[in-house]
Amino acid sequence: MIHRRPWRETALLVDLFTLNHGRMSLVARGANSAKSPLKAQLQPFQPLMVDWTGKSDLKTLVQLEVRSAPLLSQTRALYSGLYINELLQRILPVADPHPTLFASYIESLQALAALAAKTDVEPILRHFERAFAGALGYDFAWDEATDTGLPVVAGGYYGYDPVQGIVSAAATGVRLQQIPGEALLALADGDFTGELPRRTAKRVMRVLVDYLLQGKPLHSRNLFSHSVSSSGRTP
Repeated sequence: MIHRRPWRETALLVDLFTLNHGRMSLVARGANSAKSPLKAQLQPFQPLMVDWTGKSDLKTLVQLEVRSAPLLSQTRALYSGLYINELLQRILPVADPHPTLFASYIESLQALAALAAKTDVEPILRHFERAFAGALGYDFAWDEATDTGLPVVAGGYYGYDPVQGIVSAAATGVRLQQIPGEALLALADGDFTGELPRRTAKRVMRVLVDYLLQGKPLHSRNLFSHSVSSSGRTP
């Protein structure tokens, strides 16, 4: 489950990210009443087996079975999980299955649940953002300039555009410029931990997410703005 909110008198409107049906919304009738066990069961990050009925995009929950859930006990892990959930809820199209992204989502929650006290959370978020971008058709190679077809070289500078990906420094109209080539090469090798590549990945993914949001706010970013990680950085 990625989100819930009150619906009419005693119901909850529940957003799910499912393996075979993608993102979907269900009405859980009576779930918001004080005596309903559904209120405790329908929580963010909770894995569920569900049955529903209905022919429109908005289904009605018929039955559910709760599975064991990852425990996001640390504040950084919880806020990061809420950020990931909000990306899915606000951007992912309804009824569009993405099995690879679903697997990446499960892996990300497991990684967040296992997060040690001083472990950096940013690589987990960047890896999920890349998987998310790929599922929506915005994947790109860190080490190739799409406008020239040439490989990225250390010492060079490049740009990034959500539609084009990494481009040469000569490209015009790109949203992000002056990206060091050595940072892109490090990211191409899977290094999301060094100071330069991690900062570069964060800048690139921020531009991409903002583009996909099309002006919609992300409430989870407000949580991050009030929570500084143990390394002195906010994700």
